Amino acid sequence: MNEQDAGMRVVHLLRAITMELDRVGERFAARHALHPTDVRALICLLDAVRTGAPATPGVLGAHLGLNSAGTTAVIDRLERLGHVRRERDTRDRRRVLLKVDESAVALGWSFFGPLINEVVAVMSRFDAADQATVERFLSGVHEAVTSRE
Repeated sequence: MNEQDAGMRVVHLLRAITMELDRVGERFAARHALHPTDVRALICLLDAVRTGAPATPGVLGAHLGLNSAGTTAVIDRLERLGHVRRERDTRDRRRVLLKVDESAVALGWSFFGPLINEVVAVMSRFDAADQATVERFLSGVHEAVTSRE
């Protein structure tokens, strides 16, 4: 097969993975009285923690593609459920930071942890060079998708 065929097979695999991951996220949302946007918001906030980036309502809204009213509604829902809290930034009291509650982290790990562990196990079957190739490929795909916004 030529490169185009290999490329299209990968596109179809990525699409299938995306569809299945969406379904997993929907099941999690349904089981825990969350809107799918709430799940995406929690993921954004957890990514901010992982990277050390400040998580503000403005940053969250930009990541989710929401206006300020929509962002406030998401934060309010997550706060009512005890998943997120608003805190004043100690360096700039005018700024509000969003913090994910440990119980939300535990809830996420109880549901997504087995899947994450399986994905990590799949990656461990590859040697370091192949792992670097996979990471480079996925980073390139991520860049291609996000550059279209």
